[in-house]
Amino acid sequence: MTNAWVSYFRSFEAYLKLTRGYSPHTLKAYRSDLEKLPAYLELRGWEVSICGVERMHLDSFVQQLAELGLAPRSQARLVSALKTFFAYLLDERVIDTDPTELLRAPKLGRKIPEVLIYEEIRALLGAIDLSTDHGLRDRALLEMLYACGLRVSEATGLRLSDLYLDQEFIRVTGKGNKERIVPIAGGAIRHVEIYLEHVRKALPKIVDENTVFLNRRGGALSRVLVFTAVKKYAAAAGIEKTVSPHTFRHSFATHLIEGGADLRAVQEMLGHESILTTEIYTHLDTDFLRETILSYHPANQG
Repeated sequence: MTNAWVSYFRSFEAYLKLTRGYSPHTLKAYRSDLEKLPAYLELRGWEVSICGVERMHLDSFVQQLAELGLAPRSQARLVSALKTFFAYLLDERVIDTDPTELLRAPKLGRKIPEVLIYEEIRALLGAIDLSTDHGLRDRALLEMLYACGLRVSEATGLRLSDLYLDQEFIRVTGKGNKERIVPIAGGAIRHVEIYLEHVRKALPKIVDENTVFLNRRGGALSRVLVFTAVKKYAAAAGIEKTVSPHTFRHSFATHLIEGGADLRAVQEMLGHESILTTEIYTHLDTDFLRETILSYHPANQG
């Protein structure tokens, strides 16, 4: 890979970080995908500069990856990275035409996320040992994940200054550093207040002064710790579904939709840019829909 490619990749990465607020994980994924292109061009013996990349080069590149068994979802992510990169180059006037304009990613089926019914949520939360400090912390954290539909990164990054418990809402910083206001229910408020008063205040040392949920050393919780805790409590509750912290978010949205909540209100609380992302929750529970038809449709009455 030439220095020119490396230089443009770096400037593109800086652009994504500063103007779009992409996370380090996303930036790493984009960089990994993009670096495959010059490697492929070199492998084929095509001495092509960034300005010389054409549609035929990209078609050949994507087709080769598909033939090598790259999953459709990974292909789609790679095409998205290419489109964003070349659109950036066009805006910066590095290139005159965008070679990805007609480039198509494989169509993906919509993956239905795993959801817990309310009884399973209560069983999982009930499996937490509240006689320990980390149990009180975990109960507060998981109550908030379910009550507010937070991403795990949003929960672990929550600050004390984001809590307005007396007014029953929290401020959440989501993807792209976009802030939103989310209501929080009484039960979750009670467990968060217990954690703050009896666990967080009692820590011998606090490293992250403004972070809500802390580990025993006073630092911010890691995503791995939260994932491990959720799986442990799910197993203790006898839940055989594949459960992760994100399952609470999916369950939050599904239960709201099933209860008749407005789709746009749920979109706002989840922090989805497009309502199309939120609409997946209208297709989750066919048993619920079937029961509704049988109960309320006039053709099934009497």
